[in-house]
Amino acid sequence: MNTPPSDNIQQILQQAVLLHDQGRVREAERLYHAVLTEDDRNFAALCQFGLLRLQQGRFGDAEHLFHRAVKVDKRSADAHQFLGSALTGLDRLMDATRSYEKAIALRPKFAEAHNNLGYALQALGRLEEATAKYKRALAIRPQYPEALNNLGNAIHLLGRSEEAVPHYQKALEIRPDYAEAYWNLGAAFRAIGRFEDAILRYEKAIAIRPDYFQAYNSLGNTLRNLGRVEEAIAQYEKAVAVNPAYVEARLNRCDALVVLGRDDEAVASCDDILAIKPDDADALTKRGQALFRLGRDVDALASFDLALAANPEHDLAFSEMARCAIKTCNWSRMATLWQEVPARVAKGRLFSAFDFLGYDSSPALQLACAKRYIRHEIPVRLPQLWTGKIWHNRKIKVAYVSSGFHGHPTAYLTAELIEIHDRSKFEIIGISVGPDDKSAIRARLMAAFDQFHDVRGRSDRDVAALMNEMEVDIAVDRSGYTTDARPGIFATRPAPIQVNYIGFPGTLGASFYDYILADATVLPFHQQPFYTEKIVHLPNSYLVNDTKRAIAERIPTRKEAGLPTKGFVFCCFNNCYKITPPLFDVWMRLLGQVEDSVLWLLSERPTVEANLRREAAARGIDAARLVFAHRLPLDEHLARHRLADLFLDTLPYNAHTTASDALWTGLPMVTCCGQLFAGRVATSLLRAVGMPDLVTNDLESYEQLALRIVSEPSLLQELRDRLQRNRLSHPLFDIDRYRRHIEAAYVRMWECWQRGEAPTSFMVEPEQDCRLRTEAP
Repeated sequence: MNTPPSDNIQQILQQAVLLHDQGRVREAERLYHAVLTEDDRNFAALCQFGLLRLQQGRFGDAEHLFHRAVKVDKRSADAHQFLGSALTGLDRLMDATRSYEKAIALRPKFAEAHNNLGYALQALGRLEEATAKYKRALAIRPQYPEALNNLGNAIHLLGRSEEAVPHYQKALEIRPDYAEAYWNLGAAFRAIGRFEDAILRYEKAIAIRPDYFQAYNSLGNTLRNLGRVEEAIAQYEKAVAVNPAYVEARLNRCDALVVLGRDDEAVASCDDILAIKPDDADALTKRGQALFRLGRDVDALASFDLALAANPEHDLAFSEMARCAIKTCNWSRMATLWQEVPARVAKGRLFSAFDFLGYDSSPALQLACAKRYIRHEIPVRLPQLWTGKIWHNRKIKVAYVSSGFHGHPTAYLTAELIEIHDRSKFEIIGISVGPDDKSAIRARLMAAFDQFHDVRGRSDRDVAALMNEMEVDIAVDRSGYTTDARPGIFATRPAPIQVNYIGFPGTLGASFYDYILADATVLPFHQQPFYTEKIVHLPNSYLVNDTKRAIAERIPTRKEAGLPTKGFVFCCFNNCYKITPPLFDVWMRLLGQVEDSVLWLLSERPTVEANLRREAAARGIDAARLVFAHRLPLDEHLARHRLADLFLDTLPYNAHTTASDALWTGLPMVTCCGQLFAGRVATSLLRAVGMPDLVTNDLESYEQLALRIVSEPSLLQELRDRLQRNRLSHPLFDIDRYRRHIEAAYVRMWECWQRGEAPTSFMVEPEQDCRLRTEAP
């Protein structure tokens, strides 16, 4: 049994505490050791030494000391509270909560224990319980800045950032030098789109703590939100200068370099991270993405493989690897992916909703993939701007929100529609979230809209607020989940009616889109269970066309186009990621049966060309019979279609804009009608242009029809002649008829809202007066 502490031991302990308070840690440690050597049950020494270890971040040592203290005095609320702090530092959060609860049981008004219990619950993801504990701490001690800060954090994490702001502000009133509260206040302002306010708070945090590397990083993120990318990079570099091992800032610097198109530097930035942490899956994934953009496809796949070796559960690495494989026609790699991708989605894993369209044709899985994707992009329900108010504008305000108001396929398709909308009934607004390429088509679109807003540098919340302040009736998302899309704008519900249109051939899986514009061919009503949007059928085809698309007068020679001087030209100008092995088998059999024929494809990646040539050779076809075209201005691209004899469509993902291009130039097309939206668009177009006999229902029939057309020159000529007549007389290219139909759809949506009714599926009748009738989904 130990003897009570002597006066000498007490004096040594007092000296140790004094040295500890003065920051003379080594001397304090030596004296604490001396006390505990003499009296290993000295409660005060155990607690004080434990606190020193806590401050040093040596949580294991602290936990051991506080356990000993608790054994000495089980009735000490302080000892249990200190033990909870050590366990929290060790990430033993359930054990920590039990220690805090024991402290509170011993001392019910122990504000610190309530606060720390809240922190442990927050770390466990139990945010509502954490909020209650912070509020209890504040009920005991209203002027408790740490509890106010923590309460703000929990509310912010619950997606109620605006509600968190006053808690941070009150903490700062009590403690003006509270750098962490300034940082958190900045995060809350950033979350609600108040970027300038966020910048001021981050700068304040840095002024208080010049070594606050996390604040430099957050400041960089906010500057990037405002499009001030070079300034953002400077802040990331300051964060790294303070803490060279701070990987997050290095990763963000990599992202900023990508925004500036500096992919080579982004690769180097990732290499810097990997020099510090060779198995960092995030850095390996970002490196792979940059390499892919640089056209270094083999290196990109290798980087994704390393990321997955480091972390097999890394969803982005897997999604990007699968994307790289499909976009480069790397079918040896895809042999397992055809099954693995749907299997992962079926298990609820994250995968690119757009890329999934090329991997699987299950409507249930496409819906599941889209839902998981948007939950990842927008994990919490955001405050809603439109909350039920009904307004009455003089004209129906339709806002088209797009990342493609530049030299983009959807821009060329929709420009004329924007120009001819009925301005006596509609006000048409353009909201551009994509790049300004200074192209003629962008200038044309800007002139066509009644209002045009370039909002690239504004937050989702700011853009949504702009639309809401304008009292937009119908907000149309023309991008879906494609490049530069901004679904976060729609998540804040700026308008009472929100529509999915053209950009994404499938459901977006989000509760904040009311309708999808389609037609009876691409999206039959029986597919409604697999769509979160209500289905609206336009007559004929849903896909809009522009009759002002110019075709260059000069047609290049075959030699100029890289084609042989004679022989039948099969053509497919679809993106090569739409080509699948079963379809390619058909194409190669056609080449094998049609002497001197060639297959003319569109490609900008040497890897694709090499892979497809290799696949052709493996099927016994001379690789030279694959001819690859490269990008040209649109009018010249359209003109070269006239060198081709027959367009061969892809499956399960059809031609969309490329099908319109072919038909507009008078090039017949054979398609196979797929199971879902993305695989039925060409069928819709052919029916709308009066060429339904070019639609087949299986690849065997597809192959037979193509071979028959080649074998019967009179049939091919009849198809060409009929297409030339029909393109100017049938609905597909009748833009004014299309305009009346889509406007009728908008009116029907608007009337439904004005009556206070929930959105419902319906179809627009193809009459001149566009009479409407409701159709059961």
